[in-house]
Amino acid sequence: MLEKVVIANRGEIALRILRSCKELGISTVAVYSVADRELKHVLLADESVCIGPPASTASYMNIPAIISAAEVTDATAIHPGYGFLSENDDFAEQVERSGFIFIGPRPETIRTMGDKVEAIRSMRAAGVPCVPGSDGPLGEDDNENLRLAREIGYPIIIKAAGGGGGRGMRVVHAEAALLGAISLTSTEALNAFNNDVVYMEKYLERPRHVEFQVLGDGEGHAIHLGERDCSMQRRHQKVVEEAPAPGITPEQREEMGQRCVNACEQLRYRGAGTFEFLYQDGQFYFIEMNTRVQVEHPVTEMVTGVDIIKEQLRVAAGNGLTFRQEDITMRGHAIECRINAEDPVNFMPSPGRIENYHAPGGPGIRMDTHIYNGYTVPPFYDSMIGKLIAFGHDRTSALARMRVALDEIVIDGIKSNVPLQRSIVTDPAFIEGGADIHYLENKLGLQ
Repeated sequence: MLEKVVIANRGEIALRILRSCKELGISTVAVYSVADRELKHVLLADESVCIGPPASTASYMNIPAIISAAEVTDATAIHPGYGFLSENDDFAEQVERSGFIFIGPRPETIRTMGDKVEAIRSMRAAGVPCVPGSDGPLGEDDNENLRLAREIGYPIIIKAAGGGGGRGMRVVHAEAALLGAISLTSTEALNAFNNDVVYMEKYLERPRHVEFQVLGDGEGHAIHLGERDCSMQRRHQKVVEEAPAPGITPEQREEMGQRCVNACEQLRYRGAGTFEFLYQDGQFYFIEMNTRVQVEHPVTEMVTGVDIIKEQLRVAAGNGLTFRQEDITMRGHAIECRINAEDPVNFMPSPGRIENYHAPGGPGIRMDTHIYNGYTVPPFYDSMIGKLIAFGHDRTSALARMRVALDEIVIDGIKSNVPLQRSIVTDPAFIEGGADIHYLENKLGLQ
């Protein structure tokens, strides 16, 4: 097993990684910014190293500082968590060149899957269904681009090859707007991602977001842990997630899960990853692969009993996967609500001191969070401060437990989105299951 791991992240995921390391007897090193010296995992880690000022670009995105922290503490590996540098192929490469183990996929895998055009090509070659589109970057021939759009059929969406997280996208409903949209998206992509390549896809008007969790040993063996539904979204950001996805049949799960496994085996994929799909009219369409652990991984852990972080650590140590596909069964249902420090009406961030925090409890309730009484939420980072997960023997039971838990949770001193989450889990369409990715924004009057 790995001897000592640098946790190159902050907040709840850093604490989550620390706990799994401790269970496996792995020493931990917390790296932190000046603003985060009071984070719970920093206080609990075996060692801690300050890597810079509050701005993430000068701390959590500072590759030399993180590698230096690994060097001075004699660490053996670095876990990037999610966000920040987790899908940065240059970071992964520099970690390995410096003699450390990167707890994640190989740099070349991250590079391939980070380029949406190359990712789609790889998935088509592996037999994974993709959204009808340009099958490659758009060129400068206006007539050819107009022809492609007519062939695909409006509405279409222009996407940045280097985009992600809902950025670098533009929907086009009519031919008159196409060329301007291509030019504008390309310019924005260059400024945001230093990559002006864009491509074209059919815009699905009422899809759900369904994703498959995979694990690979890096030697050509992989398994899947079933699917999650992440359709409750605002501005392309997930708000509520659940597993399994309502309405997905065991036959669909087996077929799509195996296709994802086949793709992983062809890629010789290492560690945890997620295949994200749009799902409409009974069909799956690949949109991207996240080459890291997901925020919503706990719902999969709850229904499969697999500790995804531990599997990442074991694979990185060269021990392979603990489970075979036949060992994986999905039991019960789990729902996750992201808890954010933000105004529940206008969604403005709400940093500040937490005067009183009470975590909900009871059967099937899990609260992944780094906050505590007296903790000050800094204004420099993402507003998510925790994840509330409810598990039940079926979806109705999980929903009932989530409603009780949301009524119990107390976060005083700052605003939070708990009232929004209460409204979602009591919404008739969500209770029925199967709402599309536009439902929440329509409900909130944002479209």
